[in-house]
Amino acid sequence: MGETWGFIDSGHASPAFNMALDELMLEWLSKGEMGPTIRFYGWSPAGISIGRFQDADEKIDFQQAAVYGMEIVRRQTGGRAVLHDHELTYSVVVPETHPAMPRSVKEAYLVISKGLLEGFRELAIHAEFAIPETSREKTDSAVCFDKSSWYELLVDGKKAAGSAQMRRKGMILQHGSIPIEIDRMKLFDLFSYPSAAIKRRALEAFKEKAISINEAADRPHDFDEVKAAFKQGFEKGLGIQLETMVLSEAQLMEAGRLAETKYKNLDLKFSIEK
Repeated sequence: MGETWGFIDSGHASPAFNMALDELMLEWLSKGEMGPTIRFYGWSPAGISIGRFQDADEKIDFQQAAVYGMEIVRRQTGGRAVLHDHELTYSVVVPETHPAMPRSVKEAYLVISKGLLEGFRELAIHAEFAIPETSREKTDSAVCFDKSSWYELLVDGKKAAGSAQMRRKGMILQHGSIPIEIDRMKLFDLFSYPSAAIKRRALEAFKEKAISINEAADRPHDFDEVKAAFKQGFEKGLGIQLETMVLSEAQLMEAGRLAETKYKNLDLKFSIEK
């Protein structure tokens, strides 16, 4: 039996609340109010998260986002924009000094991504780690799933999960998106392109770059099935036991306040301050 980590199943919540709770988990961990913890969640309404330093004004079609009822939020982590719709999202908080965590960001990715790899295996999906070739992987796309980073998960050579990591106060936050379904038309409607022809070519190319759970699996899986598989996957991949935690009313209220005061009011043209 391995070490026991906390497990939070926070269900579906707004983009602002989801990002606020990830930030607070890192804060609670740094204060010793929480140990290493994994959280699973969904998005309601669907949203777009943009990277900490991404220029959203040049890339996001805000008018189309409004038409789709999308909320847009800026993440604490870097990287490019992600559409969060029919997916399972995970977040992991753990001290940098944890014996299982290498000092290197890239190698810490590998450790955490073993949980994702085992999650896909629980669904009988053969996945493997991405080992990018710098010259081949260059792209100007604003869309996260257009490109794989080190140790992200590939299925049939296509990106099946996207992750981002940050470190603050000696703590690691890694969170990521595991699409259950991908609505490619909606995704590309939400981004700005110089012309319709360029957008059409990008959409066609994207079909060969990203894959969802239900495209890769031998049968459709719903959110709860995917959640159960990846919970087992993280336990197996990280060699841990997950113990369910229930957030207190005070913690939920703190997350709600941070969502309202910070994440709903961020100027999306500018990055989050360091």
